[in-house]
Amino acid sequence: MEIDFNTYFERYEALVAKADAAFEAVREKFPDCVTCRPECADCCHALFDLSLIEAVYLNHRFNETYKGADREAILAKANTIDRKLVQIKRDAYRRVQEGQTEAEVLDELAALRVRCPLLNEKDLCDLYGHRPITCRMYGIPTAIGGKGYTCGQSAFEPGKPYPTVNLDSIHTQLQQISAELLRDIKSHNIRLADLLVPLSMALLTDYDGVYLGVEAPPEEPRQPRRKRTKGRRHG
Repeated sequence: MEIDFNTYFERYEALVAKADAAFEAVREKFPDCVTCRPECADCCHALFDLSLIEAVYLNHRFNETYKGADREAILAKANTIDRKLVQIKRDAYRRVQEGQTEAEVLDELAALRVRCPLLNEKDLCDLYGHRPITCRMYGIPTAIGGKGYTCGQSAFEPGKPYPTVNLDSIHTQLQQISAELLRDIKSHNIRLADLLVPLSMALLTDYDGVYLGVEAPPEEPRQPRRKRTKGRRHG
């Protein structure tokens, strides 16, 4: 089953346009504080996850853009990085189970650096025009769960008031688009709307009807059963 994502992609791109406008408004007001420039890849080593609609969109644009050896090379990087992220998340879960607070573990994760599979050898993004919203907001003050964040390379001073983008609001809108997509295609797995995945996994996943819960997985061919034979007894 081929799913038409265009309506949901248009809504996502409208949200991207608002995010870009918010970034530019802060940069115009505080040009000396926003230090983003080509080949500054600080944001390309941050850990973050994508909502369903953003993951599907990125996957679609990636497969449109890259074919053959170039595509396989990026997927190979994504596979290596995804294995590393799985281990990082397992370790984080273990630390919570051992008594560390979730806030402490999240702060530790925020300090980790993992290179994005879309970051090429020139420290440029191989899918820059379709990069996620988190990447677009990096470099100006943001807030998640009431806690403020900003790029360590920027010149924003701690303690001073600056316009701050509420990422929780953006994530809520992304979740809503994801939920409406699943509802409209009559998915049997509506909980996918709450699932967040790393960018590496978004590149590696096949977002087909089976994954999205509108088709049953193909049945595996049955193996022929061996006939039981009674052994002769020697007496």
